[in-house]
Amino acid sequence: MKKTILYLTLAATIISGCKSMNNTQKGTAIGTGAGAAVGAGVGAIIGGKNATAIGAIIGAAVGGTSGYAIGRNMDKQAKEIKDSIPDAHVERVGEGINITFNSALLFKINKSDLSDSAKASLNKVAGIFNDYPETNLLVEGHTDDTGSDQYNMTLSEARAHAVASYLESKGVAANRFTVKWYGEDQPKYPNESEANRALNRRVEIAVIANENMKKDAGDGKLDSTATK
Repeated sequence: MKKTILYLTLAATIISGCKSMNNTQKGTAIGTGAGAAVGAGVGAIIGGKNATAIGAIIGAAVGGTSGYAIGRNMDKQAKEIKDSIPDAHVERVGEGINITFNSALLFKINKSDLSDSAKASLNKVAGIFNDYPETNLLVEGHTDDTGSDQYNMTLSEARAHAVASYLESKGVAANRFTVKWYGEDQPKYPNESEANRALNRRVEIAVIANENMKKDAGDGKLDSTATK
């Protein structure tokens, strides 16, 4: 219980502080130790043993001047993603990016086959990911609570893999991906209405600096204007 309170306090402090900052300042807000603790705590609170996308981003933070440089780089990448796929929710979080796709925009109901419009959006995202190769990508599948637990777990797995596999087919390196799925276990909103259930049916992608980007940031070699 004490750990949970500590995690919540740290997370609330960081999130509250970040609201008053511009995006290029957010990368300095979380030190290495605090970032890891909060990330692990957020993951534990929301998703048991497995960190969620936002928890993973927070947990990977390095902070300091390196975090500032990474944040500036992520600002530019996030803007490109927002401009390319306006139907997705693109959020800058700490030193990373969280992209949320409503499953209705990607798949037919109860299916894991990508629609043509989904492929068009993912083509654009793949191009941007290829322009910024120094990131790792966490892809997560989620459902609402309609149907059995096992069915939802299987469907969320298939959808997460469908997105990751398609991005790989467009040239995004397979070793950049981690794929997870949670079925109905991690709703963002109470499953009390169809509107909320629709929001809980989603695929999220967390964009996180890899070790090369962190090293470049630490060495003062990370260019925020372009990584191409």
